[in-house]
Amino acid sequence: MDVELTPLPGIGTRRMFTTAAGVRVGVVTHHAGGRRELVHSDGEDPDATRSITLERDEAVVLAGLLGLLDALDVTGPGVPATTTPAVGG
Repeated sequence: MDVELTPLPGIGTRRMFTTAAGVRVGVVTHHAGGRRELVHSDGEDPDATRSITLERDEAVVLAGLLGLLDALDVTGPGVPATTTPAVGG
């Protein structure tokens, strides 16, 4: 899978990849403060990208939902030592 790195002058960098369904998904990392945004578009119009800004603890919960917490140590300020996202019901 190819990950495209695009410099965004005055903003930061964007890293994107295209899923098998044709959806473009990525992360924009801002120069100022290192803020990160989850971005996606349907691939038909790359300028019609939508974004969600996540706080660090929210990103950790998302990582857990994606099954990544088993391989990472994500403890730190504002993140409980045992983060177990509620999944399903």
